[in-house]
Amino acid sequence: MVTENVLSASFTNRDATPSVKTNSILKGRCQSAVGIVSCGTGDLASTYRFFSLPSNALVKQLLIYSPDMGTTGLADIGLYDTTANGGLVVDADFFASALDMKTAALNGLDVTHESGVFSIANSEKPLWLALGLSVDPCKEYDVVMTTTEAFQAAGVVKLAAEFMI
Repeated sequence: MVTENVLSASFTNRDATPSVKTNSILKGRCQSAVGIVSCGTGDLASTYRFFSLPSNALVKQLLIYSPDMGTTGLADIGLYDTTANGGLVVDADFFASALDMKTAALNGLDVTHESGVFSIANSEKPLWLALGLSVDPCKEYDVVMTTTEAFQAAGVVKLAAEFMI
């Protein structure tokens, strides 16, 4: 049997010689954002914008709540530029990809890392770094759900995020 002493990145940086300053956001102030939208039926590639997150946000958790959307209904959850910045897609499935919203109601399902794009390994990174950017663009991104298979039934969907800045 082997015993190991495994350190997170912040402890590895602290204990390095010379010491490496840890991203202060890891000890930041926790905030939340909530958005609720009404989804229609039959729309394919529809976008539903819930709330904005700053590019320096460290996302802790993203939860979705929705009724059973009928016999069809898949969606991606990702990041788009705000409408003021052109509204274009940044990464359509950053959080969730082809999320099944047709099998059952979702009651606080954690979709933070569902797609694998925003991986667990990126959990200590602010959005801009997790997106692979070399510098913080100092802007906001909209959290957007895009239908990849049209909803057969209408319903109200809620996204709730916890993040640190």
